Amino acid sequence: MAELAYTVASDSETTGDEKTSPGLPDIAIGIDIGTSQCSVAVWNGSQVELVRNTRNQKLMRSYVTFKDEVPAAGVSNQLAHEYEMLSGAAVFNMKRLIGRVDTDPIVHSCKSLPFLVQTLDIGVRPFIAALVNNMWRSTTPEEVLAIFLVELRTMAEIRLKRPLRNVVLTIPVSFSRFQLTRIERACAMAGLHVLRLMPEPTAVALLYAQQQLQSGHDNMGSGNEKIALIFNMGAGYCDVAITATAGGVSQIKALVGSTLGGEDLLQNMMHHLLPDMDKFSSSHGIEEIKRMGLLRVATQDAIHKLSMEPSVPIDVDLGNGTTISKVLTRKEFEEVNRNVFGKCESLIKQCLSDARFDVEDVHDVILVGGCSNIPKIRDIAMSICKRDALYSEMNPFEAAVRGAALEGAVASGINDSFGSLDLLTIQATPLSIGIRADGNKFVPIIHRNTTTPARREHIFTTVHDNQAEALIIVYEGDETTVEKNHLLGYFKIAGMPPAPKGVPEINVCMDIDASNALRVLAGVMIPGIEDPVTPFMEVRMPTVDDGHGWCAEALHKTYSSTLDLVTVQPKTYQ
Repeated sequence: MAELAYTVASDSETTGDEKTSPGLPDIAIGIDIGTSQCSVAVWNGSQVELVRNTRNQKLMRSYVTFKDEVPAAGVSNQLAHEYEMLSGAAVFNMKRLIGRVDTDPIVHSCKSLPFLVQTLDIGVRPFIAALVNNMWRSTTPEEVLAIFLVELRTMAEIRLKRPLRNVVLTIPVSFSRFQLTRIERACAMAGLHVLRLMPEPTAVALLYAQQQLQSGHDNMGSGNEKIALIFNMGAGYCDVAITATAGGVSQIKALVGSTLGGEDLLQNMMHHLLPDMDKFSSSHGIEEIKRMGLLRVATQDAIHKLSMEPSVPIDVDLGNGTTISKVLTRKEFEEVNRNVFGKCESLIKQCLSDARFDVEDVHDVILVGGCSNIPKIRDIAMSICKRDALYSEMNPFEAAVRGAALEGAVASGINDSFGSLDLLTIQATPLSIGIRADGNKFVPIIHRNTTTPARREHIFTTVHDNQAEALIIVYEGDETTVEKNHLLGYFKIAGMPPAPKGVPEINVCMDIDASNALRVLAGVMIPGIEDPVTPFMEVRMPTVDDGHGWCAEALHKTYSSTLDLVTVQPKTYQ
């Protein structure tokens, strides 16, 4: 049977029942695009409903194939996925690649994927291509994501019988602001307007807040604060959050994110089963791609089965005389991935420490994401939090998208007569934001886990006599040296009057508004002079584009010794 072709009809082309009712509000949809799977949900007037594709599936694989003239996403074309993946025509894992440069270890870990990922290791965008008719067809993570979003949007428009414009997307905690701009660009390419980019555990926290609100109504209005630990691990990322919830208000107390994910578990097992795997994947010929695809599918299937069985057989013929035939045990799987599980444990402990909570303070432990069914993950969470059972009132594979749909309804101004949308999430910054100063150090101005909206400032001064200019280089991250953090942008303050070093006061202020937009303001004051000696500069971040690895290196080499700053004293407004 031929696949149903999705077409987007304009308002003038809709007829009869397909016309959007004039009274129907434009409710933003929620989209959770995972590294391996995605889903779409919307508030239907009384509850959140997941949108199904033509195969009646709520969860769809995240990939795009380039085998024909027109690329196609995996929204409906599910059955051919494994064949297409083996052929090199499918591009996936874009959530791991988007917004990263070719010196990033995550990019290098993607070189074993069954499509082309090339790097020059100079801090620019990696080269990505799919194999089409024995030719490499280049693409970008943004293009792949946009193609996928177009099909998701079209599917949802057909199901909901109305045009869609606004969307709330879930994102990993560890995404930099530069990566967020890439996500927004992909949405714009797909004709979507982003109302919110919501950290995945924050979306889960909103769903938890609604459940507690409804439970409070059922229990005659009990509004006691409840503390929940949310552990979200999918194929590409691992996030942990602590939320305090009462009366429909969820306040994020701490966020911790990492690039750990099921992909790391999979890659470790593939190397374990085939130690010289890198030799197979280095050339990216047609036969090598097929072998890597066969190994990937067999290993992935075994990992899934190990969540339910103590051991599974693996029997795969990779061709050219290479076969793998063995019984893989759960204990062996856990030993091979001991470092990954150890890092998961560290993330949970770090989040509890950042939130300044003891495990005894936590009421509920919530596990969500594609890795939530792995027994070792569940054991780690229950052991650290001293629990015999985990929170079971939400579907771990649907929690994030349901929370995004709730946020979409709230952000769209929808009211519910039963109070189900009387919700509020008080968010926190997942990463510190600051500037380069004191040599090559990263000086945070807005610290990680600061409640937003937020406005903070620091005072810096010059390092040279009669220094006429100062370079403000803005970074995001939590490492002490700037090279290990994300460059967001830069600007120069010029026209400072001659003065001995240490006299000018350079006030750098950072402001994050309710929509998560970051503005950086800077100006120069001279003690004894009431007004600024130069006009204040206001710059919205980020300002850098592709090639920011080169940009950062050039800035340091050219200006670091002459336009540097040192910290005088921090000014923090609570």
